[in-house]
Amino acid sequence: MPETAIYNEKIEHVRMNINKVMIGKEEEVTLSLVALLAQGHVLLEDVPGVGKTMLVRTLAKSLDCDFRRIQFTPDLLPSDVTGISIYNPKEMEFEFRGGPILGNVILADEINRTSPKTQSSLLEGMEEKNVTIDGQTISLQQPFFVMATQNPIEYEGTYPLPEAQLDRFILKLKMGYPAFEEELEMLGRTSKNHPIETIDAVMSKEQLIAIQEEVKEVYIDKNVQHYIIHLVGNTRTNPSIYLGVSPRGSIALMRTAKAYAYIQGRNYVLPDDVKFLAPFVLSHRIILTSQAKYESMSSEQVVESIVKHTPIPIRKEFP
Repeated sequence: MPETAIYNEKIEHVRMNINKVMIGKEEEVTLSLVALLAQGHVLLEDVPGVGKTMLVRTLAKSLDCDFRRIQFTPDLLPSDVTGISIYNPKEMEFEFRGGPILGNVILADEINRTSPKTQSSLLEGMEEKNVTIDGQTISLQQPFFVMATQNPIEYEGTYPLPEAQLDRFILKLKMGYPAFEEELEMLGRTSKNHPIETIDAVMSKEQLIAIQEEVKEVYIDKNVQHYIIHLVGNTRTNPSIYLGVSPRGSIALMRTAKAYAYIQGRNYVLPDDVKFLAPFVLSHRIILTSQAKYESMSSEQVVESIVKHTPIPIRKEFP
């Protein structure tokens, strides 16, 4: 069996493992893995209690990764995230004590509840893969994956992420409430013990890093690249959009399409991969006009309309 097939099997094991805990969230699980394999980060926006934290914990446990949680509050300091140097009188020197950002899988809970300065301490690590502490640059562990959550209904006492920082997240997801049957199954599974207590790691960190490198080699045809650029370009000319998607969005769409194709067992990207991922990758990167907001249009609706009206390259041109 080829090496790629073995790794694809490993990814399927991770998905099955997470689905033992996350009921009815197959798409969200897949998209989280897409972001992870694309070496990006995820913003989860939804109401409390729908499983945002559990998804991150289960993912970390399935991958045998060091899980760290940062509970963002208005009084949280940048040093609480990155770490701090403390003077040791016995050794007569400063000792560095690393913060939670030095883990592998980071849950940034309620990121919009802390100050912009503290938010920036996390976002620097997300973008640069290192942090600056006391004038020294420290490289972060690999793999490094951040899932940040924010509550969309509580705006009092929050600091909404500006567009430049939202752009750092490769995907934005919403969990949603479970269906009746899914919630019924959830009650049954958690009546005695929580399912997360019964799962074990099914992939090592070294295997994950190897897969992330393989994802980079997934083939993407020039026509599909043109399709991505057309989609992104249409966000810049759409009358309902005040500010369109930057080139970083084009790169994010390409990287996630490669990861999604890999998860599907292919070594090439299809236009349908791009079409499926576009709303998750592009919606949080645009700013709607006042008129569009007045008409109660959402970013997702506008992006879906752009996808619908952008011609798709002919399928026969691909492997």
